[in-house]
Parts: sequence; structure tokens; C-alpha cells
Amino acid sequence: MALIAIITGAASGIGQALASALVTRGDTVVVADIDGDGAEHAASELTRHGPGAATPAMVDVRDAGAVQALVDQTLERHGRLDLMVNNAGIGVGGEAGDLLLAHWDRVIDVNLRGVVHGVLAAYPVMIGQRSGQIVNTASLAGLIPAPSLTPYATTKHAVVGLSLSLRAEAAAYGIGVTAVCPGFVDTPILDKGTPDDLPRPAGSGRERELARHFQPRLYSADRLAQDIVRGIDRNAALVVAPASARMAWYLSRYAPFVLNRMIARQMAWARATLFAQPTVQADSTTADQPERRGKVRHEHLPEA
Repeated sequence: MALIAIITGAASGIGQALASALVTRGDTVVVADIDGDGAEHAASELTRHGPGAATPAMVDVRDAGAVQALVDQTLERHGRLDLMVNNAGIGVGGEAGDLLLAHWDRVIDVNLRGVVHGVLAAYPVMIGQRSGQIVNTASLAGLIPAPSLTPYATTKHAVVGLSLSLRAEAAAYGIGVTAVCPGFVDTPILDKGTPDDLPRPAGSGRERELARHFQPRLYSADRLAQDIVRGIDRNAALVVAPASARMAWYLSRYAPFVLNRMIARQMAWARATLFAQPTVQADSTTADQPERRGKVRHEHLPEA
């Protein structure tokens, strides 16, 4: 039976690739994104190639009411919800001592609260159905240490914990829960700068360089989408990809001293190359910025 699915953050990157994989096999997907025009374009292209169908929806996952309305509308239109993919996310990096509370708030609101909003909207529906699957996009940074990505890693560790804990509860209702934990994925977000309403550091715009240093061969979003589909079909607890990400995860569990040495070398490189340039001072007139405690250096990294 074809699935009825909602994917947030589906206008590009991992979300769009997963939507394409599902539509290609005949499923119906709600392509949800804060970028309404992007969602419209992606849904149109996906439906054109079929055999499944896609419909667009503009939603900001920080808005619990909007996420609930999206689930309600999908249920009203299709009569059920088989798959909820909480994929929308952002990445903010930089040394923790240099980041603003505004950076932390943004990452927590999107990466963690956005997932919570999706779960709270979809889970009761699935309990009533006694079926369904919730997929939460976390990251390899949710399984291993990720210095210079502390806010991002904090939320991704939380998403992994949320997913595994909910999975243990949801099984009694016939509901599966999966956390996706990829390494760096080759998506357009690697070529974007930082959000316009946050300070732009000297290292901004070098995200692809950073990603390639940590993982020389970036993983394809389409290949990850196939990994996720297999994980959904098997009701896997975790989807960790590519092989280099699985190796890092295994090292963190069985030889943490080896991984820690590797991470220390990578952090030294980042400090010498990406964070060594003069940093940009925050604009004290920005309404939503708290008082600075120091200089800011951060990166907007992929959902990986």
C-alpha cells in the first residue's frame, strides 16, 4: 500500500531527495518547507515524474500550531498519516565561548523544538491508527563529539535520545521510530552563508571546505535517501551513513581515545584556517541579539 507522508525541510537537500525516492515508488508526499516557493517547485517536479504524487506546504517548524495544522490538513485530505519525517534543520558552528544566545536559540528552536512539534502533532494520530512511522533527522554529530558544532551537536544528541526513547514506547502501538544520523551530505546548504539576521563571521562561506576536510568524499543525498527508505521499511532504530560515519561511530564506542585524537587534529586545523581570520562583531542595534560576551565565529552547516 502506498504511504501518505509528510516531510519537513523537503524543498531541497536530504528532504527533497527522500521525497523523490518515495514518490518514485508510488507514495504520496507532502513537501513541507519554510521556503514556500521551493516547496511548490519541488512538488511540481516530483509529481511530473511520478508515479506517486507530491503536494506543497509552507510551514515554519518553530510554529507548533502550523505543524499541527499541516498534520490535520493531511489527515483530512487523505484519511491517515503513515509517515512523518521531521527533517527540517539548520547548523550553527563556532567555538562555544564565542557564540551568542541567539545562535543557541535558533538551533534549539529549529532542530529540537521543530522535531518535538512534529512528534506531538503526528504521534497521537498514529496511536489512533495503531500504525505509522516517525523519522527524525539527527546527525553523526548526535552520536560522537563535534567540537565547533556544540549547539548543533546538542540538538542532534537530543533528537537521537528522543527517537530511541519514543521508539521504546511507540512499539506497543505498532508505530516505528527511526533516527537518521548521516555524516556530511552534498547538498546546496554547503554553499549558503549564515542567516541574514545573525552575525556573519569571516569563516562564513567556507562550509564546503570544512565539510571536505572532515569527510573528503561527501555523501550523495540520493544515496542517503535510499538508505533512509530501507531503514523505514525495516523499522531501523538508527540509519548511520556513509561507511565513514559508521566507522567514526564505532570508534566512539569501542576506541574513543583514537577518535578523540583525530577530532583534536581536525579542530586544530579548523582553528588555524577557518577561525584564524578576524571575526565580525555583532551589531548591537539588532533587536533580537543579547549582549555579546566576545567575538563570534560560526558556520551554517548541512543537515548531516
